[in-house]
Parts: sequence; C-alpha cells; structure tokens
Amino acid sequence: MINNLKNVVDMMLAELSGVSRASDNTIVAYKRDLNQFLDFCEQQNLHEINSITEKKIRFFVMTLSETGLDKSSISRKLSVLRRLFRFALRNDIIEMNPMIRISNPKIKRKLPETIGVDSFEKIFRLIDKEKDININKRNKVIFELLYGCALRVSELCGLNIGDVDLIKRNVRVFGKGSKVRIVPLGQKSAEVIKEYFDERPDCSFKEPAILSSKNRRMTRQQIYCIVKKFLPDEITEAKKRSPHILRHSAATHMLDRSADIMAVKEILGHENLSTTQIYTHISIERLKESYKKAHPKS
Repeated sequence: MINNLKNVVDMMLAELSGVSRASDNTIVAYKRDLNQFLDFCEQQNLHEINSITEKKIRFFVMTLSETGLDKSSISRKLSVLRRLFRFALRNDIIEMNPMIRISNPKIKRKLPETIGVDSFEKIFRLIDKEKDININKRNKVIFELLYGCALRVSELCGLNIGDVDLIKRNVRVFGKGSKVRIVPLGQKSAEVIKEYFDERPDCSFKEPAILSSKNRRMTRQQIYCIVKKFLPDEITEAKKRSPHILRHSAATHMLDRSADIMAVKEILGHENLSTTQIYTHISIERLKESYKKAHPKS
C-alpha cells in the first residue's frame, strides 16, 4: 500500500539516492534516524503515514529527550522527518503535514574547536618519530590536505591522484551532493604531496591519493585514528580530536588573517554563507580573549 509508512520511507530514500544524488554517508544517516522513527511507530501501532499526527510526533520528541539525547541530535532527527512528510505531501500521499507547527529545540550553537597556527611543526615532529618513512610521508599529506585545503574527511578519502594538480597547485574536490569545487594548494603542501607521490611513480591518475598500509583506499575511521594519534594534549585541549578540527582551524585562521568570507565559503564548499559565518564568531571570541589578557581597561 502506498500509505504504508515503511513504503513511503523507502520511496523517499530512493529519491534521495537517485534524484537528489545524496552522498552514501547522508543516506546512511537518514536510514538510521528513520528506522528509529519506524520502531517508535511500530510500538505505537502506527503503520500508515496518514495516521501520524502532530501529537504523536511530539510524543516521539519527548521520548527522545527522556533518553538523554542532546538537542542537536533531536533537531537533526526532526529535519529528517520534515523531509519525509514534505515528500509525502508533494506526492499526494498525505493531505496535511503534521510537522508544520513543530520547531526544533532551542540550542546554543557551540563554537568549533581549533588548533593553533604553530601546531604543525609539533605535529610533523611527532610524525617523524615513527619508524616507517613512507608512512610518515603519507601522514603528513593527510594533515596537509585536511588543513591546507580544508577538506572534509570523506572528500579526502575519495580523492584520486589525478585530482591533485601539482603544477597549477590546486585540488579538484568532490563534495556533498556530488558538487565539484577547485581548491588552491599552497606551495609547502604541494612539496609534501609531491614527495609522497614520487614514491609511487607507476600509479595511474585513477588510483587513491592516500593509501593505507595495505595499499587500499583509506577509510574515514583510519584517517580519524591517525589524526587523533598526532593531536595529543600538548597540541590541543579539544575534546573531540577528529579530522574536522583541521578544517575548522583552516577556516578560522584564514578569517583571522582577513580573508574574504565569500572566498572561504567557496574553499570550504558551503552551500549557505550562514554556515561559514560561524567561523567569524570564533575570531571575535579570540579577539575578546586577547583584549582581556592585554588591555589595561579590560
């Protein structure tokens, strides 16, 4: 039946994968959130999408809150449900959207954590302490691309040798929604990458730019472990030492040095300027801290 909730969810995910060309990571996240909603509806004996009311959705939000789930995660799940019910309304599966009057819980947006500008010398010294020289070269390239080009970890994993132009010094990046952008590559970054590529003279342009120790394309989890390893306490006090901290740092440091925010937006591959503007708040907070520490009138 077309009104069956599970069927509607499958139809929406198919559209997300096909027409919208969402990334695999996005589809996995949507499936996870929608499966949780399906489990809730099963417990409530709700099998048809047109039987789901605003009251039932509010009850779902309440159950999420009672489990101790943070507000940002609840907001994400509500965004997924909005997309589901908009899809059903657009395809004449339902007549009324029960999500219209449901808003996200108010949250105080956390400022992204960053590392200091001088951290890279410390990171590279730590990398050089490892025994395998070729692995060390690769690990330096990982940091150069995550910070130097402000890449997302998924973008780095998908990067091929042919996407890196060491002559023109730029990188072709396949971002969210299969959107392609060209990111500048600094001279020092290009030198580090060339040194790594020179160890692989017979590689084709279609081979992964970054290889694991087993000569396979690296996974998000492998890169996460490498970044975490070389970001110890003496480099950062950040609680979550993920590859994204390098992207946050790149954006913040560019804006600290008066980079045009629209240029930073393009480098990061943000769809909306409001996403990039969060980094201006970091710069302002850093100015405040400097003022408090140094100004006699602070």
